[in-house]
Amino acid sequence: MDTTAFLRWLQGMMTEKNASHKKRIIRFQNSQDFRRFVHEWSEMKASVSSLQSVRQMGIIQAISCPIPDDQPHRRFDGRVWVENDKRIRIHTATQRASAPDKGIPWGVSHIKAPQAWSTTTGHKIKIGVVDTGVDFSHPDLRQSLARGINLLNRSLLPHDDNGHGTHIAGTIAAANQLQGMIGVAPRSSIHPIKAFDHNGSAYVSDIILAIEWCVRNRMNIINMSFGMKTRSKALLSAVTNATNAGIIIVASSGNDGKRRAIDYPARYPQTISVGATNRLRRIAPFSNRGIYIDIYAPGDKITSAWLKGKYHEMSGTSMATSHVSGAVALLLAKQPDLSPNEVKAILRRSMQPLKGKRSPRVTGEIDIAKMLQASDR
Repeated sequence: MDTTAFLRWLQGMMTEKNASHKKRIIRFQNSQDFRRFVHEWSEMKASVSSLQSVRQMGIIQAISCPIPDDQPHRRFDGRVWVENDKRIRIHTATQRASAPDKGIPWGVSHIKAPQAWSTTTGHKIKIGVVDTGVDFSHPDLRQSLARGINLLNRSLLPHDDNGHGTHIAGTIAAANQLQGMIGVAPRSSIHPIKAFDHNGSAYVSDIILAIEWCVRNRMNIINMSFGMKTRSKALLSAVTNATNAGIIIVASSGNDGKRRAIDYPARYPQTISVGATNRLRRIAPFSNRGIYIDIYAPGDKITSAWLKGKYHEMSGTSMATSHVSGAVALLLAKQPDLSPNEVKAILRRSMQPLKGKRSPRVTGEIDIAKMLQASDR
């Protein structure tokens, strides 16, 4: 492939006037083409302002950039694939301010996390929370936060300007025994990756860059409390590469109350897909359900950390996902060499049956005591 010609074409496309530019993901089929392109682009971008908005995603040999034409492979001999860089949103059904759930929140207690703390607290397990960032000053999270990244502005810390990411982090790893709340795995480390803006919206390319950061920084778990309706080959490729690197990806199924469909990336078989239950161990009305769900967890009326040191009650499959990420952290702290497939198999054979006549018989709710027993077999 003539990467110099491709770079010139790209520059022309990006500066084309009177055209509606859309963000696209362009993937190179050949790794040598990609490396050559990155080398030439690196040398040119300082002097060509339009090329500075190109972002490279080495994990899938791709770039993202705004161009009007989504068919460059017509000119470049099928050497590149193109897809729209779609929007993706955090999964929240409802939220309201609430008093702190002092001590152990109901969901943490319900899945029997406290019974495991004498043997495992998630120590040394690194969890990449791809979300809206985190409130670094929250007293319940200060002991639990480690280095992260702000993909929207790399010169800033991944500060949360929405609240969702702080809520997720609290359920996973809050550790303030005396005054505040305790999460599922209080000695695990949260690495906040800000990929979502204050409205809870991101591009697929932001998620891919987040996954790439998690692989490079050797996360054990990635929490993905977000989703979209359409599949993305680029996102699937990133998820596959992360799973092949041994990272367990936990993803929320969505809040549409659907019986036969769940959102992506939870629908990809490489992830652990999570549905939400309530205090009665019934599937929450808002939760997607059906054969694509791997496990259910508490997601209805969950109180956790919020901005400015406060607390919020939220409902959604996002909240269920953070319970499962914490549970997997407890498991990995005991048995760090488990593969993603082995973790999923342990979860499946240790679930509590759900309540309700129409509840599935195959998939149940997470039970940490049973999960740890099953892992010893």
